[in-house]
Amino acid sequence: MPDWGYLIIAISILVILAIVFVVSFILYRKTPVPKGCENILIEKEKCSVCNNVSCPIKRKENK
Repeated sequence: MPDWGYLIIAISILVILAIVFVVSFILYRKTPVPKGCENILIEKEKCSVCNNVSCPIKRKENK
């Protein structure tokens, strides 16, 4: 197989992976919140003990 054939295969694999990522992300964002989880309250005592520095809830509290 010529070199340009491998290039086309590689590019098509990357395009397919990008399409799968975009579609899965869109479907994830459209997924509704499960019943019973709509109004979950966050307990500040438990949140202050948490060590997760990348937590979006903790970042909102610190602002």
